[in-house]
Amino acid sequence: MVAMTTVRRTVLTLPAAPVGPPNPLPALRPLDEMHAVDERSKQDLPREMARQIGYEPLRTLLPVRVLDGYGRRRTETPLDAIVIENERLRATVLPGLGGRIHSLHHKPTGRELLYRNPVFQPADFALNGAWYSGGIEWNIGATGHTTLSCAPLHAAVVPAPDGGEMVRLWEWERLRDLPFQVDLWLPDGSDFLHVGVRIRNPHERPAPVYWWSNIAVEEHETTRVLAPADEAWHFGYERSLRRVPVPEFRSADRTYPLRSEYPADYFYEVPAEARKWIASLDADGHGLVQTSTDALRGRKLFLWGSGRGGRRWQQWLTEPGTAGYAEIQAGLARTQLEHVRLDGGGEFSWLESYGPLAADPAAVHGEDWNAARAEVENRLSQALPREAVDAAYEAWRPCADTEPGERLATGSGWGALEVLRGGHKLPGTPFDESTLGEEQAPWRELLRTGVFPAPRRVVPPGPSLVAPHWRDMLETAPAEPLTEYHLGVAQWHAGDLAQAVRSWERGLRLAPSRWPLLRCLAVADLEGRQTTRAADRYAEAFDDLCQERRDDGATWTSATAALGREAIAALLAARRTTEARAVWDRLRPAVQQRGRFRLAEAQLLTAEGRKDEARAIFDAGFEVADLREGAEILEDVWSRITDEPLPEAYDYRMRPAGG
Repeated sequence: MVAMTTVRRTVLTLPAAPVGPPNPLPALRPLDEMHAVDERSKQDLPREMARQIGYEPLRTLLPVRVLDGYGRRRTETPLDAIVIENERLRATVLPGLGGRIHSLHHKPTGRELLYRNPVFQPADFALNGAWYSGGIEWNIGATGHTTLSCAPLHAAVVPAPDGGEMVRLWEWERLRDLPFQVDLWLPDGSDFLHVGVRIRNPHERPAPVYWWSNIAVEEHETTRVLAPADEAWHFGYERSLRRVPVPEFRSADRTYPLRSEYPADYFYEVPAEARKWIASLDADGHGLVQTSTDALRGRKLFLWGSGRGGRRWQQWLTEPGTAGYAEIQAGLARTQLEHVRLDGGGEFSWLESYGPLAADPAAVHGEDWNAARAEVENRLSQALPREAVDAAYEAWRPCADTEPGERLATGSGWGALEVLRGGHKLPGTPFDESTLGEEQAPWRELLRTGVFPAPRRVVPPGPSLVAPHWRDMLETAPAEPLTEYHLGVAQWHAGDLAQAVRSWERGLRLAPSRWPLLRCLAVADLEGRQTTRAADRYAEAFDDLCQERRDDGATWTSATAALGREAIAALLAARRTTEARAVWDRLRPAVQQRGRFRLAEAQLLTAEGRKDEARAIFDAGFEVADLREGAEILEDVWSRITDEPLPEAYDYRMRPAGG
């Protein structure tokens, strides 16, 4: 008897560090995204690429909140999982963590096709902070790892094109205000998992769209990544994009990830008529291949390299003794620096396929690049013909509107709020009113009554909404202090900085809680390079918060830590070390012991001229849990303390010194 494809819930237990509460301060300034190109580089790019790189980059992360409340202490934690399985392949999905495919296990060979991270350790790689490595992640939104990396998605069982079952994941992506879905379909007897993706724009206005499917694969000295390209666009974290040959560049074959010293991106120049695929194969010619319909045109290799900084990051994201990984990726554009226009009322859809590949190792690792590519493409054609992928897409497409059946997981209530406001009809991805929660409640009240309600108790403000329709409602609502606060945030997001400041100043006159407005005004001062006034406002805001905070609970502790961190930085920038020290002294002891604040104390001691004490903090050891990808602050602070080489434990450099 042939085993049928099954879908079931399970629990995956991993050593995990809790994500922690969101940062309650609105993200008025974008995080430092490493993937940016300097203007000189743009002059040499193809016209379409340059246009799409410049198409509506993010000004802020609003309305999304930053996740920076995690640490490095891991405990055994149960995680909800969904398993899709036939007699040949088993896929394990984590709906509560961005719908990531944690594992893809090929039963006949007993091989794990992905890099399966043995721990869940958040790190500061997503656009909004918390991200984790491993598996297959679905990146939608803007250049960088999605803000949904550590967020729950809706999940349900849906009839598959072959009459079996498939799993649908869906959510409302808030940076671009767009709903999307990911359908996971494993036909009976197939070695390939099909993934149907659809992004819809329910608005009248066009929207910039970004999508990259990121696949983590184990890397070893003999791991080779192959794609149908003779050239690639190289991005090496020096903020330049250049066309380079494939496979050899700067006297080394860069299709072997460990033959590079520093982290780098290689965006392959895949010809328009070529089949779209990318594979990672080991010394024996075995590994994973990903292919798709032609709409998903881009292919990329990301490598950490063999240098000290890249190795340190790998250890940081998992645990010592585990295999390293590289990422093979597929996207809508040629590079991850681009955004693609989606007209109002339109949609993008495509189908991806993931499965095992076995090829002749002599050809795969031979010196003839064309022969190596041809071998992989021939073996892929035998395992899964191009026509079969196109046919699977055509079979799936009518199923994309099918209403979900059994619910497997619940995402956020933000999609339900947008559907309630806009009356959007989105067959296949229901955003039920039952998912509306506490965060959506005041916005639903604004929608119903035209009044933004005052909070029933003294708490930090909830999240702001910034889309034009919500901004319009805030502008016509009674001008209460909390309404002016949210209106100013929405105006700031829209680029109307002067009007945002006026709204915050109006709210400040009558606000019983002054610190949220003062902090917004301080950020505006920093943007205007008014360093002294920003320091004044940060000091006043922190004083007000300390008088207002009610307890040592997670919400108030998060607010105190977030505002204290910003206030110390602003006061040090203004050379007001005494006031910075006063802020430090009023932080909770548990907050002071966090790695980020141990670093802040070292900065403060250095500014006070107490370099020996600052050095002692480094010598004692600390870990900045939310160290940003590409950040060089550890090296910067160390260099102010001593001329000695940076200790290996603090070396996370992703580019050559002075690069």
